[in-house]
Amino acid sequence: MCGIAGFWNLNGNIADPSVVRQMVAQIRHRGPDDDGIWTEGSIGIGHSRLSILDLSSCGHQPFITADAQGILSYNGEVYNFKELKCLLKKEGIVFKSHTDTEVVLYALHRWGPEKAVSLFNGMFAFVYFDRRSQRLWMARDRLGIKPLYWTRHGNVLVFGSEIKAILKHPEILPVPDLMALASYTIQR
Repeated sequence: MCGIAGFWNLNGNIADPSVVRQMVAQIRHRGPDDDGIWTEGSIGIGHSRLSILDLSSCGHQPFITADAQGILSYNGEVYNFKELKCLLKKEGIVFKSHTDTEVVLYALHRWGPEKAVSLFNGMFAFVYFDRRSQRLWMARDRLGIKPLYWTRHGNVLVFGSEIKAILKHPEILPVPDLMALASYTIQR
């Protein structure tokens, strides 16, 4: 299990790296082997890593493509990553690790999220930022085995593998929804 955390200031305000660090610290138990953050302009992405397939530092996340145009924070396992890696190698992609993370990143970057996600067989959640299009993509496996929560509050989109990471963002206040609470009934 790994952890994903971050946010995008939709109004263009600069992303504060210390906020991403605080969010990642909340989910450190999900990945005690390594952590990292990436910020640029109004977006910040963080990761807490549990090393499984490649124990080396080559699997550090957020993982960035060689051209620095794609950034990924990923949790899970894509079981058919070796087959996808072979396809990507035929297209000229050179890999530096033995992780499925790198395969997921290059599949997203090369083929686009719509095509790539349809090819993934596994349990996963990810946040992928494509600098070429300035688009942020979030997805999880079809059954939701790997969690990914998100909320939009005003001009900020906040996401994380656990809600407690989201609550570390200063714009997100843990206020109960009184309407939802009032509509809740206990069945006997």
